[in-house]
Amino acid sequence: MNLRKFAASGLWLAVAGAGMHAQLANAHGYASEPPSRAYACKLGLNTECGGATFEPQSVGEAAKGFPQLGPENGKIASGGVRPDFALVDEQSAARWHLTPILDRQINFDWYYTTGHKTTKWEYFITKAGWNPNAPLAREAFESRPFCTVDGHGKPATGGEHEGSGPAPEKHACTLPADRTGHHVILGLWTIDNTAAAFHNVIDVDIQAEGGPAPEWPVVGTINPHRDLEVGDKVKVRAFANGAESEQLSTSIAIEHAEEGIAFNWAYKLASRINETQALVRAGKPNADGDFEPVQGANTLYAKRESGITSFELEIDAATPEPGYLHLHDLKPEYPLKDGKTTLDFTVMSNKNLQVSARLFDADNKQVGYVRQQVEGTGKLVLEASSVEGPHTLKVVGVDKAQRVLLQEQRDVALKAAAEGYDFEFPQSIASYKEGTLVLQPKTGEVFECKPFPFEGWCKSYSESANHYEPGVGSNWQDAWIKR
Repeated sequence: MNLRKFAASGLWLAVAGAGMHAQLANAHGYASEPPSRAYACKLGLNTECGGATFEPQSVGEAAKGFPQLGPENGKIASGGVRPDFALVDEQSAARWHLTPILDRQINFDWYYTTGHKTTKWEYFITKAGWNPNAPLAREAFESRPFCTVDGHGKPATGGEHEGSGPAPEKHACTLPADRTGHHVILGLWTIDNTAAAFHNVIDVDIQAEGGPAPEWPVVGTINPHRDLEVGDKVKVRAFANGAESEQLSTSIAIEHAEEGIAFNWAYKLASRINETQALVRAGKPNADGDFEPVQGANTLYAKRESGITSFELEIDAATPEPGYLHLHDLKPEYPLKDGKTTLDFTVMSNKNLQVSARLFDADNKQVGYVRQQVEGTGKLVLEASSVEGPHTLKVVGVDKAQRVLLQEQRDVALKAAAEGYDFEFPQSIASYKEGTLVLQPKTGEVFECKPFPFEGWCKSYSESANHYEPGVGSNWQDAWIKR
C-alpha cells in the first residue's frame, strides 16, 4: 500500500467520518455467523468490550475503500470513530473468543438493523505467519479479498426497501488452503449510496481437514467470560448419548485470588481435563499433534467413542461472607439555598464496594446522585437541586464480583436556609471577624462570631480539627453565638 497516499487522505477521512453518523443514523449491521468480535461481545463470548457489547451493529463504520482507505492501523476492529468502541482494538493471541472453523467451505451470514443499498461484501484474511500479538494493521492482512459478493446496489435485506433482519442468503466462500489455526477475517460491507463501509473483524481457529487429528472432533469451548472468587467451583459438564456423564465431566475449585482471574482458571480447568480424561482434550493443537491448554478460550475435543455431543460450563459460586452497610453523620434536615443543597455523610462496610447514592423528592423524582468506590469507610458528598419538603436517600453498595448487594434508605428533609448571613460556613473563612454571620449548612442555623479575644477561633477549622465548627464542633460555643 502507498503509505503517503494513505496519509494524504487523512483529512478526507476525518471529514467523511464526521458525516457518516448523520447519514447512517440507523443503518447498521454485523457479521452474525461466524460472529464478529463485537457480536461475540453481545453474545457473552467476549468480555470487557465497552460500548460494542450493546451496539455491535455500529462497530467498524469508516470510509470505504480498504486497504487504501478505511480505519487507521490499530483501529481496524473498532473503525476508529467512536471512543466507546476502542476496547475491541485490543489485540493478543488469547484476548478474544475464537470460533472453530472445521471446513474450508465457509458460509458467512449477516444481520442488519437497516439493510441499505449495498455495493459489495468482501472478506480479507490475515497472512500466514501473522503476529496475533501486534495491533491489527493492514500489513497483517492479504491485500486482496479471498471472497467477494456483489451487492448490485440493492438493499442488503433483499426486496426493494431497506428493511431490518437477517440476510436473505449466506455468502458461500472458500478459505485459502494454507491457513490454519488462529486467524482474523475482515468482513467488509460496503454501502452503495454513502462514503461508508462496515469493517467487521471475525476471530477464528481454522481446523479444516478434520482439525489437528480427525479422531478428535470439536465438541465445545471453555470460554472464561468472568473472574471467579476463592471458594468458587467451575465444572465442564459432558453430555453423552442424550444425558449428562459425570465420568466424562471435570471440575476444579478456585483456591487463591490469582487463580480466579478468568484466563487463569480456564487454563487450570483445561489442564485438569487433559490430566484426568482419556477421551477428552482441551486447549489448542500444537505442532506435535497434541493439545496444549492456554490462558484464554480453550477448545474442547472428544473422541467419537465417548458419545459426547456437547459440553456446558457450570459455575458454583461460593456463598459470600455476610456484609453490612451503615450510614453515619447523616442529618435529618439539610438547608436549601437557591434551590440547591449538599448532603454529606459517611458509609461504613466490611466490604470494598462501589457505592451509589440517590436522592429522591416526594414524587420519587431523582434530584441528586453520586457514586464512588468505598474501601471500608468513605465520605460521600451528594449535590442536589430540589425544593423544600420530605426526601428519600437511597444508598446501594455492590462488590467487585457483583455478588454482594447492600442497601440502606433514609428519610431527610430539605428546608429553606435562614436569611441574613454573610457566608455559608466555611466559605471565605480567613475573613471571619467579630460579628460575622455564617450559615451552618449541616444544620440550617446561623451563628455569629464572638468579639475579641475569641474571634480568632472562628477561623480555626479543618476537617481533621473542627473543634470550633459552629454548632458541630466540641468547643464551638467558645467561638460562636447561635442566632
